[in-house]
Amino acid sequence: MFVLGLTGGIGCGKSTVSAHLATLGARILDGDRVARDVVQPGELGLARIVARFGTEMLLPDGQLDRPRLGQLVFADDAARLDLNRLLHPLILDRLRTGVRQARQDAVTVCVLDVPLLLEMAGLAAECDAVWTVECAPSTQLSRLVARNGLTQEAAAARVAAQWSAERRIAAAMAVLDNNGTLAELHSRIAHLWQQLPH
Repeated sequence: MFVLGLTGGIGCGKSTVSAHLATLGARILDGDRVARDVVQPGELGLARIVARFGTEMLLPDGQLDRPRLGQLVFADDAARLDLNRLLHPLILDRLRTGVRQARQDAVTVCVLDVPLLLEMAGLAAECDAVWTVECAPSTQLSRLVARNGLTQEAAAARVAAQWSAERRIAAAMAVLDNNGTLAELHSRIAHLWQQLPH
C-alpha cells in the first residue's frame, strides 16, 4: 500500500484535492475529522482540554466550544502548543489505526489528509510521499474570511500558526498550485496520481 501525506496551508484547497483523490480510488483518512472525534464528550481529548483550559471551554450540552478554544489558542502560542501536545498523540494513534485497517483491506493508496502533517512528530516519515496544496496568500485569507466568518486579523493568525508555505514546499515531494480553476487543479492531481505505484 502506498501512503500519501496530503497537507497544505489553511484555506488553500486541501479538502478539494482530497475529495478528488477519493474519486480516483484512494482511501482518505481525514485528520480534521479525527481531531473532532477525539474531543467529543466522553473522549480523552476533551477531558485533557478541560483539565488544562477549564470548564469554560464547554458548551452547556457538554460539547467543546470550538470557537472559544480557537480564539484562545490562535491568540496565545503557549496555549496552542499545549493543545497540540495534549491532542496530537491521540490523533496520531487514530490515524495509525486507520492506516493499519487500510492495509488489512488491501487498499492500494491511502491518503493522510492532515493540515499539520509536517508539524506532527514522525507522521510525515510514515508516508511514502508528501504533497502540499498551496495558493496565493491573498486568496488564502479571502477564502478563510468567507468560509469561517473570520476577521482578516483572525484569519491571518490562523495562517501564521502553521508552517510557512516555503517550509511546507521544501518538505514536500510535490506541490499542487491551487491558484487557477478547478479543472486545472484536477489536471495537476491526475498528473501526480499517474506517477504513484497503484
